[in-house]
Amino acid sequence: MLYGFYLSFTSYSPLDRGAPRPVGVGNYTVLLGSADFLKSLRVTVQFVAEVLPFAVGIALGLALLANRRIPGIGLLRAGLFLPRIVPLTAVSLVWLWMYSPDGWFNDLAGSLGLAPRDWLLDEDTALHSVAVMRVWKALGGNMVLFLAGLQAIPGVLYEAAKMDGAGAWARFRHVTLPGLRPVMVYVVTINIVYLSQSFAEIFILTGGGPLGSTTTTNYLIYQEAFQNNRFGSASAMAFVLFAAIFAFALVAMRGNGRK
Repeated sequence: MLYGFYLSFTSYSPLDRGAPRPVGVGNYTVLLGSADFLKSLRVTVQFVAEVLPFAVGIALGLALLANRRIPGIGLLRAGLFLPRIVPLTAVSLVWLWMYSPDGWFNDLAGSLGLAPRDWLLDEDTALHSVAVMRVWKALGGNMVLFLAGLQAIPGVLYEAAKMDGAGAWARFRHVTLPGLRPVMVYVVTINIVYLSQSFAEIFILTGGGPLGSTTTTNYLIYQEAFQNNRFGSASAMAFVLFAAIFAFALVAMRGNGRK
């Protein structure tokens, strides 16, 4: 990590025989005026904003469902958790087929009387399509965390609320949500960290296209380092991304903690 920070102040290609050449803050100065880098930051923020509310909200709903004592609940929990243990690369390959012209989504659109679409090749739908897949992938892990939080809330609190005449919504608002506060802070924070570093799904589904509409900052770092062989500039991008993720995570932690 320290060496990467050092490289961010140099001009260095692994193809050159010479050592890294110091350039001061030149890499960071160039980034501030780089249209591609600023666009990648916007894409990253948009991607996180599209995935996070659904990945957290739906997972909480699934956790409430999985917390019920009904026959077969263990099998239901295992099924809901399954997406979490499947490798992201494998999931991306399956969804690549589902989004293909002959895939499941176009079959569904045809059955509804809609025209087929190139989901991953259309600038208007590519990022949204990746976001839908990423929501599905995140549900299992988030659900288990929320389920653990729900089971840690003392049952006597619900009993006391019922005795005071609190309905289902009042119990959820005044007992469940406050009891889930520590878990909520963790889930939101860790999802921001993971989503801001999205790479594998972008690499497999869209390759950053079309026209850079799905090029996240992490994917741009990959291109800069391993395709363009500019390790100094890529390292500078990485530390700017680190600072942005840290800032977002800190805001999320403080905001949820206060609420």
